[in-house]
Amino acid sequence: MTATGPTRSAPHRVALGTWPSPLEPAPRLAVALGLGKEDLWFKRDDLVGLGGGGNKTRKLEFIVAAALAAGADTLVTVGAPQSNHARLTAAAGARFGLDVVLVFPGHPGGTRSGNITLDALFGARVHWAGKVAREQLDEIARDIANQLRKDGAHPAVIPLGGSSPVGAQGYVRAGEELSSQLPGAHTSVVALGSGGTMAGLVAALGSEHVLGIDTGAIAEPANVVSSLATDTSGRTITAEGLYIRTDQVGEGYAHLTEATADAIELTARTEGVVLDPTYTGRAMAGLIAAVRDGMILRGQTTVFWHTGGLPGLFGHPQALQRFESTLRQYP
Repeated sequence: MTATGPTRSAPHRVALGTWPSPLEPAPRLAVALGLGKEDLWFKRDDLVGLGGGGNKTRKLEFIVAAALAAGADTLVTVGAPQSNHARLTAAAGARFGLDVVLVFPGHPGGTRSGNITLDALFGARVHWAGKVAREQLDEIARDIANQLRKDGAHPAVIPLGGSSPVGAQGYVRAGEELSSQLPGAHTSVVALGSGGTMAGLVAALGSEHVLGIDTGAIAEPANVVSSLATDTSGRTITAEGLYIRTDQVGEGYAHLTEATADAIELTARTEGVVLDPTYTGRAMAGLIAAVRDGMILRGQTTVFWHTGGLPGLFGHPQALQRFESTLRQYP
């Protein structure tokens, strides 16, 4: 199959999102946290157009460009069943007429809501890998790609979360975009999932200006981010020089913590902005903790990167049960 779709005149990057993403003040939340009302801003990468929005759009602009330049007609990637990256890879495939195969752990028959519904809507195919370690998903994806080649296809394998030096270039560009919108911003707070988003921001803004909130998605997150940031920036960025909070993981990546639930509710009720229970909710919980312990100070400009993930809220039974139980009745 020959890939067709939008013009590809710039092979280093294709257009998937609407840029720059909005930068919005969050004065009521700032005051609720004890900050000045002009101290807190939201960088709305959830509002960029492709497939429900999210940070993976920036990465995929570079990753899909590289895949098309190599002659790919199929994208193969891995993730959890409610993966935002998988959803946006499926959407990018639909935009460019590429087949998409998503490799998930587990078995069919579980929840089909949230991101999985959108995967289906975009026309992706899912390979359920059963009970496997996360690292095994990469091997399974390579095996699928080899079979696709035997069948005459031309697949490109995309790593977890699109986190590679190529994908991280999207957040180098994002960091430069923020600097033009809000010069002198002191701290960017971002969820740390597969590592590429934080790595790109570190490469653009410097380690001292980026606080990553670990979500429990990968082992040794500091080492992953430092390696990606070093490869992306061309200069050595050590794990020891990164600012990463690991206190919001709780019982694990898929578990909704009390602090995350509280952060989601507070953000919704002060700013009308919805966060998700895996990434942005944890990141906000980390920001709140950082204000509480003096890591983020009143009078300093802090930017919270809203990396998307709203569909995942509707595929998270624990979160739905928690928030539905808070519905108030009148009178």
